[in-house]
Parts: sequence; C-alpha cells; structure tokens
Amino acid sequence: MPMFRTLRRAVRLPHQRTVDLSHPARSPLGSAVVNCVVYRDGERQPGDCPADEALRRVRAAGSGFVWIGLHEPPQAELAAMGELFGLHRLAVDDALRPHPGPKIDTYGDVLFAVLKTVGYIEHQELTTTSEIVDTGELIAFTGADFVLTVRRGRYGSLGPLREALEAAPGQLAKGPAAVLHAIADHVVEEYARVADAVQDDVDAVESAVFSQQAASGDSERIYLLKRELMEFRRAVVPLCRPLEKLLAQQPTPLLTEDIRTYFRDVAGRLTRITEQTTAYDALLDSVLQAHLAQVGIEQNEDMRRISAWASIVAVPTMVCGVYGMNFEHMPEKHWEYGYPLAMALTAIACLTMYRAFRRNGWL
Repeated sequence: MPMFRTLRRAVRLPHQRTVDLSHPARSPLGSAVVNCVVYRDGERQPGDCPADEALRRVRAAGSGFVWIGLHEPPQAELAAMGELFGLHRLAVDDALRPHPGPKIDTYGDVLFAVLKTVGYIEHQELTTTSEIVDTGELIAFTGADFVLTVRRGRYGSLGPLREALEAAPGQLAKGPAAVLHAIADHVVEEYARVADAVQDDVDAVESAVFSQQAASGDSERIYLLKRELMEFRRAVVPLCRPLEKLLAQQPTPLLTEDIRTYFRDVAGRLTRITEQTTAYDALLDSVLQAHLAQVGIEQNEDMRRISAWASIVAVPTMVCGVYGMNFEHMPEKHWEYGYPLAMALTAIACLTMYRAFRRNGWL
C-alpha cells in the first residue's frame, strides 16, 4: 500500500493569495485557485507565486514541477490556464463540460484524466427520501513539468492528499505522474470507503426484510438503495477500462514502469470494488424478490382469512335468506321450536366451520 494513502482527518489548507485576473501582466491565478506550489526533488519550494511565475521558475531551473489546484473555475479562468500551460484546445474544451463518466486520454505529451468523485451522505435511518451517494468530478492535466487539477463538487478535496505527499518526498520526487497516481489512489480509496458504508445500508435493508416486523415500505427503500448504488457504479465501473488502456501503453518518460506498477495496484483495488458493488446489486435483487414473495404470501394469507370468514358468514346468510321468503306454507314456520332449532343449527354449523378453518391454518 502506498505510504501516501489518503489521510483520514481533515487538514487545513495553507492560505493562498489571489491574483487579479484583469491585470494583463499577471498569470491566470484567480479566485478558483486552491493552491499553486513548486516542487523540486520532492520538496516543496518556499513562497507563493502566480501560476506563470511558478511555471517560469520550473522551466528556467530545468527540474521540478508545479502543481496548481482549481475548484470549480469559471470558463475564462480555465481557458487562460490552458493557454498558459499550452494544453490542447480539445482537452480544455472537454474539461469545460461535465462528463457522464471517467476517462483517460492522451493529448501529445499531456495526460488528461477525468475521475468521478463520490461521497457518502450520513443518515440516521434509510427512508424513501434519503440520499446516500453524491458524486462530483476531478480533472487532472499531467505534463512533464506540471499538474493542473480541477475539482467540481463537494467531495474529492486534495488538501489532505497534498500534505500526505509532501510527507513522502521520495514518492513526490518521481514527478507529476506520481501525483496523478496519488490522485487516482485517493479517489479509489474513497470508493472503498463509500462501498463499505453502502454495505451497512444493504445489510440493514436485508435484516429489515427478513425480520418479523417487515414494513410495507421496504420495497421503496430497496429501490432507493438500488438507485443510489447505480449512481455509485456509474462512477466506479467505467474507470476500469481507461486504467487498463493506460497500463497497456508502452512506458514513456512521463509514465515510467515504476509508476505503472503503482497504477496496477490502483487498478487491482478498483476491480475488487467493482466486484463488490456488483455483488451488492445482485444481493439487492435477491432481497427484493424475497420481499415481493413475502408480500405475495401475506396477501394470500389475507385472502384465505377473508374467504374463511365469508364462508362462515354465508351459513347464517343462507338460513336467513331461506326463511326470509314470505311463503305461506313453509316447514317449521309455525312450529313452536322452529326458531330456536334454526338458530342452534346455524351456530353449530358456523362453529364447525370455524374449527375446521383453524385446524387447516386459514384462521
């Protein structure tokens, strides 16, 4: 496991100054910039500077790289960043629009990666209105001497990751590709955390369905969980193919064999998470089928009870119907014991039927 695995606690990001975009002599370091740092030999270089100055320092020295992080940048600011770093126009245009799923493309010597971030929304109880999984987006442009990350949404903050990397200068010294791997590792680690949390919800629904106090709203909760699980799978499963495609490429100066080894570890864990979510979906299908079978059985039992009571009530109904006919000549109509005998026979018949239905489990 890489030593810079995402920290579990929130870390306060260092204060960064904001540079006015309207000033023509300055770089596009605007309000969306979270951090702009130069790294050389795995060490963070002191001092804050605009993006163009940081890039100039790196290229003048011929070593190190600059890592700039943006959070939900406006279109003009992202376009200016693309011009500064010489990014392909198609890559910048692609980064300006939301993506339905993750992808990894190569534009010249720049790797363009789109990763879907996920977050688990804590809740006391799973209800039909609960929202379980929330998704966002993390875009990374990785070149020979720079990493430009763009984050959209509430989740996937790279502040703790940056500090974890800075605590491992040996890994950070491997260059921008090591940062890209750390980002992918960070995202997949979050997938694992969300998958474990979703498993708790699946177990809770399963226990509720097979308990004696099964509620009528269980089917709605199962459908809700399947819908949220589908959203989670849309973020996780499509990433497997881009990673396989990336690993199938020949080693390059940007993506060395050493870094590819780390990416293989990420791909392996992603495969396990994918299999885990597939198992959850299959389990929910089974739970739903079991719940529907339980509902069918309960409905059949209700119909049996209703049919049994209807049969019992039919006896006095028939007797009253027969003797309610106003014919002049009817047996026992003018007999002194006719009424008590009819009531007694009716009661005996009803009691006999009741005991028979009870014995057969209908009542």
